Amino acid sequence: MSNSNVPSPKFTLSKKVVLEQYNKVREVVDIPAFSSKTNPRVTPIIEENTDGFLSVHTTNELKHIKDMSRVLFLAQGWTQEIVEDLYNKGIRCFAVDNEFDLDILLSTMESTDWKIKLLLRLKLKEHSLKTERYFVFGMTSDVINERVAQLKDDLHIEQLGVHFHRKTQNVNEWKIQQDIEDVLSEETLEALDILNIGGGLPSEYANTNVDVIGGIFRRLRELREWLHEKDIQLMIEPGRFISAPAGKLITYITGVYGSNIIVNASVYNSDMDAILVPVKLRVEGEVGNNAGEPYVIKGCTPCSMDLFRYRVYLREDPKIGDEIVFINAGAYNFTSNFCDLEEIPTEIIE
Repeated sequence: MSNSNVPSPKFTLSKKVVLEQYNKVREVVDIPAFSSKTNPRVTPIIEENTDGFLSVHTTNELKHIKDMSRVLFLAQGWTQEIVEDLYNKGIRCFAVDNEFDLDILLSTMESTDWKIKLLLRLKLKEHSLKTERYFVFGMTSDVINERVAQLKDDLHIEQLGVHFHRKTQNVNEWKIQQDIEDVLSEETLEALDILNIGGGLPSEYANTNVDVIGGIFRRLRELREWLHEKDIQLMIEPGRFISAPAGKLITYITGVYGSNIIVNASVYNSDMDAILVPVKLRVEGEVGNNAGEPYVIKGCTPCSMDLFRYRVYLREDPKIGDEIVFINAGAYNFTSNFCDLEEIPTEIIE
């Protein structure tokens, strides 16, 4: 088969798997919310088929949502005009991660009859992150404790909560109860209605250990029980856990030489996760190293980092035109304009 006859790549996204993953989360928390930035094509599926919230970070994301009362909007660098516009659109649930944005919200509401849910983002230490690669969001525990005391009787705030977030795939960060008890005062806990622990539920990739997922869900149940003793609801915003297993990336081989396979897609228009996190997608039909031959799977651009897999073992000899399907590919599959790459279409399947 010549390269000109190789079919174009595409994503498939399973509605059934999205809802199965959502329901797993729904069983262990009080208020599930899907993080829309993970895959905005999942957002309408969640809105139309569940009672979950939709976690949104920018006004551009709102185009994927019809019912704005389902939105949790996470503010960053907003103005009074933006606050007013969001409220007028129907958004009633907000999270703020710094005092500057908080004070803008409070001053905007001061002379109104607004009623909102408000979450204050806590800067919680991430034990496994020791680089300067990541910005750390949130306010210190001293600020949170002080502000909760000030806001607990504010007539504009129907429900008050604390929010924090662990980095995704950070499977060692789930001793949450102890962390919270260490930084929030008893008075603060008594004043809270909601504890939002963000996202970070891991998903299964070639270079991650998913044996810990059962333990994480056990800890979530324990956390919810502890919070219920204090009349606090548990909220969570998973994106990767819900969307990743629902997606497949279907590509086709355009070249094979030695142990190298070239496919007609790039991590730059399908799997930016491979560079940013980095996680490596599993290949449908891959085998253990005792049952197949090792191959490199390379994307179609000249970049040496355009690697889907540095080593994957396949049983059959790959040929031009053969299909290579990457599984668990439904999260952070956004595109860039590197090399003028085209966006890969997504087909929603039942």
